[in-house]
Amino acid sequence: MSAFRKTLVLGIGNTLLRDEGAGVHAIHMLAQRMAGRDDIELMDGGTLSFMLAGAIEDAGQLIVIDAAQLDGEPGTTRVFEGAEMDAFVGGNRKRSVHEVSLIDLLMIARLADHLPEKRALIGIQPHDIDWGEAPSPSVAAAIQQACDHAMQLIEAWHA
Repeated sequence: MSAFRKTLVLGIGNTLLRDEGAGVHAIHMLAQRMAGRDDIELMDGGTLSFMLAGAIEDAGQLIVIDAAQLDGEPGTTRVFEGAEMDAFVGGNRKRSVHEVSLIDLLMIARLADHLPEKRALIGIQPHDIDWGEAPSPSVAAAIQQACDHAMQLIEAWHA
């Protein structure tokens, strides 16, 4: 592995369940905004898989974008960085709408001593988790805001 390690932006969710797919929709939006940047890796993580552990371990920095229960109005976004991310993901497994095993992926990276020091979760409060491929209007607007948060983190971390 080279000394240069990219920032991995991982969007997770199920795009067949409207707002549940917010993270994946954000990755598609970021792909347009970050075209040509070789310091960023964008990944559609779907509904999570242990196959993602290697990508997380190889990342220099990690940003996860996901629908999450934030106890806020639909479309609310919140950034959890570093230990705050770990506490949010690990403290209440029911807080993420689909969280198959994000905490498990982070623990695998931690056990291998490859958990990115700079890491963040950008959560988006869902409105509608029902069949449909398009997010609700409030979450669609929040996806743009989540992308802005991701860009701000990347710029701050790369400064």
